[in-house]
Amino acid sequence: MVGNIIENNMVTISGKIVSEAEFSHEVYGEGFYSFTLEVPRLSDSYDRISVTVSERLISKQSLEIGKFIEVEGQFRSYNNYNNTEGSKLVLTVFAREISFLEDDKKIKNPNQIFLNGFICKKPIYRTTPFGREITDILLAVNRPYNKSDYIPCICWGRNARYSSGLEVGQNIKIWGRIQSREYQKKLDTGEVITKVAFEVSVSKMEVCLEEGKEEEMEEEMEEEMEQEEKEN
Repeated sequence: MVGNIIENNMVTISGKIVSEAEFSHEVYGEGFYSFTLEVPRLSDSYDRISVTVSERLISKQSLEIGKFIEVEGQFRSYNNYNNTEGSKLVLTVFAREISFLEDDKKIKNPNQIFLNGFICKKPIYRTTPFGREITDILLAVNRPYNKSDYIPCICWGRNARYSSGLEVGQNIKIWGRIQSREYQKKLDTGEVITKVAFEVSVSKMEVCLEEGKEEEMEEEMEEEMEQEEKEN
C-alpha cells in the first residue's frame, strides 16, 4: 500500500503519458518511477506534469507512451542536489491511484488540486506586462512523520491583492490547478538551458481565522481565468 489519503493535499490529473517511466529512487526496498503526463488546459495548450509512482502500485511496463490515464495523489516537493545547478526544489505528483482511460474523450476536469497549509515566506505582489495582478505564495503543507511539502502558488486578480497582505504563518486553503511553464536559465559556463517550473494556479482561497472561522475569496470572473490560460 502506497499510503492513505492525505486530506490536506489532494490532486487529480488526467492526460496522456508522453515520456518513458524512468527509475527515480528507492525507499526501504520499494522502487519509484517518474514519467511526464501531458494534461490539457481549458485552452488548446497543455501542462506537462511530473508523476512519481511506486512499482508496487503499477508496473513500469504498463506505463506506455500515448496511453491516457487519471492520477490521484498528492503534490510533493523535495530538494535535489547536483554539481551543475546546486540545490533545486523538485515538484511531482505522487500517485496513490492510477486509472487507465480509453482516450482523451474520457477526460473530465483534468487538473484539480486542494491544499491546506501555512504561508512560509512573505507573499510577493507584482504585475505582468499585460497589467494583470499576481501574488506569489510559498505554501508549507504538512504530511506524516514531521515532513512538509513546499508548494509555490500563484494568485490572480483580487485574490492577488488580498493575499499580498497575508502574513507568514497564516493558515490558508486553496483550490486550483497545477501548471507548468518553461523558462531560460544561464549556467556558470555561459550555456543557456530551458527548464520547467511547476506551481499551483489558485482559483479559490479560504483564509482560516480564529475559532474556526474562514474567509473565502473567489476568483473574479470566469473570463479572467480564460485570459490567464492564454497568457500562460
